[in-house]
Amino acid sequence: MTIDATMVGRSYAAAESYQVGREKIREFADAIGDGNPAYRGADAIAPPTFAFVLGSRALEQLLNDKELGLRLDRIVHGAQKFSYIRPIKAGDDIAATATITAVRKAGDVEVIMYETALTTVDGEPIATSTSTISHNRADA
Repeated sequence: MTIDATMVGRSYAAAESYQVGREKIREFADAIGDGNPAYRGADAIAPPTFAFVLGSRALEQLLNDKELGLRLDRIVHGAQKFSYIRPIKAGDDIAATATITAVRKAGDVEVIMYETALTTVDGEPIATSTSTISHNRADA
């Protein structure tokens, strides 16, 4: 199946919420080489790109939608930006939902734009990520 405009609006919730721990924040900061003290300690906040870790759980659901027929080996991740209402912090329990916002086709390449909303499990908005992926359906 190819991607078309009827798929705009489909939403994919992460299977589980993510309990943000200060050690996970520190490990992420270390992995990206950022020694900012705000990313350490009992009141740690997460680096801005930590939101991808949380949103990737919803993206996984989108990528596994059999009706979309996407193959991971044919996907290129394009643009991504984050908009924050407040920082992600240790102790947050975050839910993620990805929603397809636009699609277009250019030959064998399908371009899918999606937005991932991050909220606490109580519904407090935290951040939004806007992303683009390209999927090539050309025969291998």
